[in-house]
Amino acid sequence: MSRGLRITVLGFLVLCPPAVAGAQEMTLSVAISMKEAVETLGRQFMQSRSGVTLRYNFGSSGELQKQIEAGAPVDLFISAAQRQMDELEQKGLITTATRRVFARNVLTVIKAAGSTLDIAKPADLAGAKVQRIVVGNPKTVPVGQYAEESLKSVGLWDPLQPKLVLAENVRQALDYVARGEVEAGFVYTTDVAARSRQVVEAFRPAEDTYRPVTYPAAVVKASKQPALAQAFIDLLVSRDGQAALSRLGFQPPPAGVRR
Repeated sequence: MSRGLRITVLGFLVLCPPAVAGAQEMTLSVAISMKEAVETLGRQFMQSRSGVTLRYNFGSSGELQKQIEAGAPVDLFISAAQRQMDELEQKGLITTATRRVFARNVLTVIKAAGSTLDIAKPADLAGAKVQRIVVGNPKTVPVGQYAEESLKSVGLWDPLQPKLVLAENVRQALDYVARGEVEAGFVYTTDVAARSRQVVEAFRPAEDTYRPVTYPAAVVKASKQPALAQAFIDLLVSRDGQAALSRLGFQPPPAGVRR
């Protein structure tokens, strides 16, 4: 294990100390774009199960994947893309039979609420007035991977390289735009609600320019609470879970998709 990754896992262990004897604690590593939704459902989950405590670890799906690979004590993984879940499955680190896609999102380009820049289509990002564009780091951040796919499909990924600012996760990208540090940024439509007074949608890239943004969840193979983790997945795909996700702007998964 590399020194940097070892430090990350040790920090994770400090944030998530061992459970008190007799208590039921479950740790969820969750793509940060799903933060409010999982916390909302988490409160419902704990209210219906006396003695159960949920611990959350939010971040980019790629960083959460690395933590699981390094042995972080995680029970349930929720990713903002299939790629990270696929790689964990290939390494035998999730319980394949538990894997479910439970939600979908949409990519959008945003600007600061007070911005007067005319950004209405992808080509506008190449304009001289747009000097900085934030995207998630495509190596670890799904929103960055989707943004890269979309920009490549319209021939803008390479021309825009000098303008790109890389963020560690989608909420950092959102913050950069909200603070006016960049002229535009790629996030999900559900993220806009988190800064509704500070950012506005400029345009939505055509959905046929990137893979569908789907959220898979799965029980981690090393989980000490596999039954609880499975119960949380059941909540995500239940009528109540889907209604809660819908209220926060998430779409149901594509028809017929289980994984």
